[in-house]
Amino acid sequence: MATVFIETNKGKKRTSYSVKYRDPRSGKWKIYKTYRRRRDAEEARGDLRDWITLGKLSRIEESRKKIAIMSFSEVGNLLIEKWNDRLERGELSPKTVIEYQSWCRGLIKHFDKTLLLEMTKDDLLGKQKADLKNHSAVTANRNLFVTKQVFKHALEIGAIHKDPSTEVHYLSEKAHERNRYLLPPGIEVLLSASQRTKAKSYLPALIYLGVEHGASKQECLSLKWSDINFKYEDTGLIHFFRTKNRCERTDYLMPGTKKALLSWREHLLGLRKRSKLDTVDSDLVFSHADGSPIKSIKSAWMATCDLAGFRDLHFHDLRHTFCSNLILSGGGLKDAKDMIGHSELAMTDRYSHLPQQYKRVLQERLSQHYNEGK
Repeated sequence: MATVFIETNKGKKRTSYSVKYRDPRSGKWKIYKTYRRRRDAEEARGDLRDWITLGKLSRIEESRKKIAIMSFSEVGNLLIEKWNDRLERGELSPKTVIEYQSWCRGLIKHFDKTLLLEMTKDDLLGKQKADLKNHSAVTANRNLFVTKQVFKHALEIGAIHKDPSTEVHYLSEKAHERNRYLLPPGIEVLLSASQRTKAKSYLPALIYLGVEHGASKQECLSLKWSDINFKYEDTGLIHFFRTKNRCERTDYLMPGTKKALLSWREHLLGLRKRSKLDTVDSDLVFSHADGSPIKSIKSAWMATCDLAGFRDLHFHDLRHTFCSNLILSGGGLKDAKDMIGHSELAMTDRYSHLPQQYKRVLQERLSQHYNEGK
């Protein structure tokens, strides 16, 4: 009888079964395939014995060559290396690569040494269901996106025949979209609170950039003084670049933003003068006296929100504040899309309920106008 046996591999989380056989031609032991279930391994062992007994060695080699037996973690780590290569070639931004790799490492930790060829649609649906229960549809979709990238790469390198992730669809994120925004009185409360924090010298400028220009945190912290022309037509111009979608936009400087930026620049120059830092090799707007970047505003932001009495207010909500107040003041959805730097109008669709509120504002103004004429 042909020499074929099953080797049990006991891991920390799972046990797998490798089907091994002695090649009649070379006398060497070879691994045919590895399975998660012993029943599948026993079935494969029976087939192997028949093929070897009947002299159908070509059938074995053909079957082995079709697929490379790899675990989720192995393919996931190869994909991480691929993203690093794309980063070096300038095809992906550093922020994107960091996010992709972070999500991928979380999935690697979850699926660990599970063989990709043994993973099914039900396995992926189970993970999606757990993400939805423990986190949100947003988290579930981010994990599914990276999972799909892992399986896509597995197809490219011949680690699977079929991609089960194509049968798993993204969840709707509508219920999880943040629509929180501040009206002018709320903005004043936030600005006032920022003046009572340790970051009072620069935080108002960040807030104004958010509410008057819809600038994201990344756009703010990467802003350079060379991106700003304070003297243009007595108003000023400011240029933004959003790495997320590589969108560039130029705005006229809004009054509040201009005043806050000039105040921050004066304060920063004063700090450098007192510290005798005559030459600083940095053009960043938001930097320390020595020119090193301000990398995080989390503590300053949380302190401001606590003082203002705002719970669950994110800095990103200032972009929603910009769009919402733009529409309430008479702008349309397309105006908001163009000015915020959205790549598609669908991204601005969350503000579609606001034009109806604006009609009410207009009607109240009309009513006031009629009453004044009496």
